Amino acid sequence: MSACYFIGLDIHKKMIAYCIKTIDGRLVDQGMVSADRVSLSAWAQRLPGPWIGAMEATIFTGWVYDFLAPHALALKVAHPEMLKAITAAKKKNDQADAEKIADLLRVDLLPECAMLPQEIRELRRILRYRNHLVRTAVNMHNKMSGLLMEVGAGYSKNRLRGKKYFHELLHRLDEIPPSVKELLILSRAGIEMFQTFQKRLIQALRTNPLIQERVTRLITIAGVGEVTALTWVLEIGPVSRFGSIRQAISYCGLCSAQRESAGKQQRGPISKKRNKHLQSILVEAAKLAPRWNPQLADIHQRELNRGNRNRATLAVARRLVAYMMAVDKGETNFVFREEQKAA
Repeated sequence: MSACYFIGLDIHKKMIAYCIKTIDGRLVDQGMVSADRVSLSAWAQRLPGPWIGAMEATIFTGWVYDFLAPHALALKVAHPEMLKAITAAKKKNDQADAEKIADLLRVDLLPECAMLPQEIRELRRILRYRNHLVRTAVNMHNKMSGLLMEVGAGYSKNRLRGKKYFHELLHRLDEIPPSVKELLILSRAGIEMFQTFQKRLIQALRTNPLIQERVTRLITIAGVGEVTALTWVLEIGPVSRFGSIRQAISYCGLCSAQRESAGKQQRGPISKKRNKHLQSILVEAAKLAPRWNPQLADIHQRELNRGNRNRATLAVARRLVAYMMAVDKGETNFVFREEQKAA
C-alpha cells in the first residue's frame, strides 16, 4: 500500500506555496506553483501518491478547494484566526507557512473551519453582492443629501427617496447650480438601477429550489423577513453543524468574549470573531422584529426596563437565533408555544 502524503498550501492571488511531508515529518518536496487551473492540474498530476491537503481560508480558497478536492483523499480548510503558529512566528514567509500547515495537518492539530457546499457558496456570493448594492444605494442617497446641503437647498429628508418628490424638488429649486442638478439626476438614476438589480437578485434566490423550502419555513416566524431568512440559510449552511443554540449565537457574534484565569471570569464587549454578515442582519432585524412579534416585544421591553437599549436589541437577536434554529432543525413551520399547548 502506498504511503499517504500531507500537503500544506499557502494561497495567494498569483502564487501558491506548497509543502509535502510524510506522516513522520520527512520533507518530500516544497516550492511554488502558479495560482491558475492549468498549473494546478499539472502539479496535481506530478504528486508522488495519495495525499491529504490543507489550506488557510482566504478570499481565493473557494475555487482552489473546488478544483483540488477531486484529486485528494481529503481536503481541509484551516480557520485563519486559530492559526496562531503562523501569525506569531518569528520567521514568516510563504514556504514556512505552507510547512506549518502541513505539520498541523499530519499531527491532526489543524483548526478546521466549515467549508460549505459549492452550490451554497454560489448563492451566498449573490446575496452578499445584493447587500453590496444596497449599501451603495444608501451611499448614493446620502450623497444626494450632501449635495443639497452644500448649496443650501431645503428638502424633506424622509421624502427624498420618493420618485415623484424628487422630480418636483428639481423643478422647484431653480437657484441651485446646473452641475448640482446633473449630479442629483445621475445619483437618482444610480439608486433606481441598484434597487432594480437587488430586487432581481432576491427574486432569484427566493425561488431557488435548493433553499426555497428552508426559507419558506423560516419566514413563518413573525419578525423574520426574506433577507434575514436568506442570510441565515446561506451563511449558516447545514444547521446540523451547530450542536447547540449557544454555538450558533457565538457564530453570529451576539455574545461577548470570555476570558477566565485563576477562577475569575471577565466578559468584554461583543466579540469581533464572528460572521459579520449574519451579525449585522440579525441586529437590524432585532430592531424591527418586536413590532411584529409579541413574544419578542416582551423580551425587548423587559430588557429595556433595565435601562440598556443595546442589550435589549441583543436579547431579541439571540431569541431570533433560537427560533430559527428550532424551525431549521425541526423542519417545521413556527408555532407559538401557547398555541402548541392549546392544540
